[in-house]
Amino acid sequence: MKIIIIEDELPAYKRLHKLVLEIDSSIEILGHADSISSAVQLFQSIGSIDLALMDIELADGQSFEIFNQVKVDCPIIFTTAYDEFALKAFKVNSIDYLLKPIDPKQLKQALEKFSSLKFKSSSFDLNLLLQAMQPNITAQYKQRFLVKLGSKLISVACNDVAYFMAADKVVYLVSKDCKKYIVDHSIEELSNLLDPKIFFHLNRQFMANLSAIESVSTYFNGKLKIHLNPQVAEEVLVSRDKASDFKLWLNT
Repeated sequence: MKIIIIEDELPAYKRLHKLVLEIDSSIEILGHADSISSAVQLFQSIGSIDLALMDIELADGQSFEIFNQVKVDCPIIFTTAYDEFALKAFKVNSIDYLLKPIDPKQLKQALEKFSSLKFKSSSFDLNLLLQAMQPNITAQYKQRFLVKLGSKLISVACNDVAYFMAADKVVYLVSKDCKKYIVDHSIEELSNLLDPKIFFHLNRQFMANLSAIESVSTYFNGKLKIHLNPQVAEEVLVSRDKASDFKLWLNT
């Protein structure tokens, strides 16, 4: 089986790559893309692909845009952080999906399913799938977080979140009124749960609400220094690689 992997988070890609080969060492991974543009180039440059493992939320938009730019003949296994209720339409014509964090057993079942079905491009209508799924995906960004304060449970709306901060192997939700709560998600997981128009994954430690960006200044070697409100003691930097995407996000 010849496959490609489309995933913008490098740790997630490496884990998926490793899991695939552990399940079946005969699988040939032909390439990797981490954005819509690089995925389009990958589909154009590789002639024969049996299957694509494709993340929905990429750095430069939703992967659905790929199908508007290039003909995709192979079946897709989508990977996403959305729950099963929101993804019922992925069962159309046996196209499968995997919820993040990916369970190795479910990945194995999905690969075995595609091997046994021997999909052909004519066996499903991808446009129909996309039309069915896009409204659901848009509506499924996380709206609030249930957090614990002592013995109490508090529901915090995403609009009230200033930023998320990772420190000492714990991720904190910091509200606009400077309150701090522990959340049971990694920064990487949050980047899949939150609306990318409102929240930006600044670096491994911070994910910030647009409204919490107080100012931005240039920094050494093409990096950007972000000043957040509420303020933080440490420097918050956006890497040179992410700087252009961050500027585009601010200007959207």
